[in-house]
Amino acid sequence: MVEEGALLWEPTPEIVENARVTRYMEWLGRPVDYEALWQWSVDDPAAFWTSVWDYFGVVGERGDGPVISGTMPGAEWFTGATLNYAENALRLAAAEPDRLAVVARDEAGARRTLTLGELAAEVARVRTGLARLGVGRGDRVAAYAPNTPETLVAFLATASLGAIWSSCSPDFGAPSVIDRFTQIEPKVLLAVDGYDYNGRRFDRAEVVDGIAAKLPTLVARVRLPSPGAGTAEPSGSTGVPVLEWEELRSADGPLAFERVGFGHPLWILYSSGTTGLPKPIVHGHGGVVLEHLKALSFHQDLGPDDLFFWYTTTGWMMWNYLIGGLLVGSAVLLYDGSAAHPGTDALWRVAAEEGVTYFGTGAPYIIASMKADVAPCGLERLRGLGSTGSPLPPEGFAWVQEKLPAVQLGSFSGGTDVCTGFVGAVPLLPVRAGVIPCRCLGAKVESFDPSGAPVTGEVGELVLTVPLPSMPVMFWNDPDGSRYRESYFADYSGVWRHGDWIKILPDGGCVIYGRSDSTLNRGGVRMGTSEFYRVVERFEEIADSLVIDTGRLGQEGRLLLYVTMAEGAELTGDLVARLRTALRTELSPRHVPDEITEVPGIPRTLSGKKLEVPVRKILLGTPPEQAANPDAMANPEVLAHFTPQS
Repeated sequence: MVEEGALLWEPTPEIVENARVTRYMEWLGRPVDYEALWQWSVDDPAAFWTSVWDYFGVVGERGDGPVISGTMPGAEWFTGATLNYAENALRLAAAEPDRLAVVARDEAGARRTLTLGELAAEVARVRTGLARLGVGRGDRVAAYAPNTPETLVAFLATASLGAIWSSCSPDFGAPSVIDRFTQIEPKVLLAVDGYDYNGRRFDRAEVVDGIAAKLPTLVARVRLPSPGAGTAEPSGSTGVPVLEWEELRSADGPLAFERVGFGHPLWILYSSGTTGLPKPIVHGHGGVVLEHLKALSFHQDLGPDDLFFWYTTTGWMMWNYLIGGLLVGSAVLLYDGSAAHPGTDALWRVAAEEGVTYFGTGAPYIIASMKADVAPCGLERLRGLGSTGSPLPPEGFAWVQEKLPAVQLGSFSGGTDVCTGFVGAVPLLPVRAGVIPCRCLGAKVESFDPSGAPVTGEVGELVLTVPLPSMPVMFWNDPDGSRYRESYFADYSGVWRHGDWIKILPDGGCVIYGRSDSTLNRGGVRMGTSEFYRVVERFEEIADSLVIDTGRLGQEGRLLLYVTMAEGAELTGDLVARLRTALRTELSPRHVPDEITEVPGIPRTLSGKKLEVPVRKILLGTPPEQAANPDAMANPEVLAHFTPQS
């Protein structure tokens, strides 16, 4: 077992000297001391975010209004400023048209590239096509699309017009997509009629017809190209014209940009929607531009010489974060397909073949690679490895730094709500097992105890006490802001409660323990589920697990552990005994499960998060159809294996 906090990696003097955040501090005239820089960034957010605008030379007019007006939840930023995300992403295209901008790969090995000049020309053509369909400022463009260059081009063209983008991955079922897109009433739907995953072809033509039939505001549909696509025409039963992608991009046009206000909607992301309609979360042009410039440059040390890769689909906020690499001048690698086809090492091989310099993925992929004893090789250009999506246990940290000793592991935690990380890594600080090195610049993250007082060295609620520019500008169809306020500000007045357990260490490091609404409370001892999973999933026989505490306020319940076995493994009496011993020894006697049950799969959202809270509701008697929306799940069929306990 790896000790939490064990030192695994330290930056060399050369890394510190050459880090982009070091250059920024020199530009500011401040000493190379991250903690002091963070403190200034949250004590004087107006000065900090103004410096980010100035340091990167954001394209646009900053205006002469106040940097921050009001307080949370109604804080407004850079009153009077105008800019456009796409203009900033393509700012180097005219001067450096031959610079690599996009590398696209799929699981079958197909490869395409786009230079900045080619990307800009494609954006201009699609922009012209969308304008011809009547798309303009404030209109919504929805995409049911894979992680391909066409999707990126369509987004940038949409943003250039001041229109609003929203996307779902084609592995989403029709009801899940309809739940999202009907709320925003799109004018144009771009969609593929099929996709490839894990070596199989999945037809989506009928699904797309069904989605379009539920969107009465459409004026046009656009069929995106996809590998192996059929030639069958869409039904067109809704009477909405269907264009091919080539037709949309058929006419040349100017590459122009509609500059909009700082908070003008850029895109609409969605909460998971497992217990109700997904919340349509709206982010603004200015907040995303400033946040992603800061995060990608200062925390992940990305710049013009980098190739940035994060394994994601268009239905996860990490796609929006990945394409932000264009803002800092990096090329971006778009990958479409399974992370583990034809083998668990698939993503490592792609990163090596393309010379990726920063590779991001979900924590489960790192754990799967560790259990499969993958030996990453050929990664000489790799400087950073990012992990997010769920807490990475100390053993995952240690495996990465053992296999890739020269690479800095950056574990990040944040959310769709802000399209970034609150806490993460920075090149100036060491990597310690299980510990996220720092609170990110501009993010006043604190840990609140039950009385709402900040604590250090103790587990508490993750809150933000100073606004971030990338906080939602609103929820769609929430005119009085009540749904937005209830989501984040119902517990603490003027303070954002995120819903995670966090421990902030005296030196500024952080440990995330999972969702605070799925706490294990045994004999008065509160514990995040990540600590439990760390013990259980270390067993090679266990592929996945879910732990549920059925206790209610003032009444201790049962502690139930569900496990999915690795291929060829069985839940034997010996394994159960070893699990119980490990949990008793490494956690406490209170955390030994009352029952350990084998199930064929652990229920997860479409973005891969474990459904702890809905399963708990089911076990306490809520009908499954009320506890969880199957259309928001990756594997709804497994819910039948979770039944109330007598």
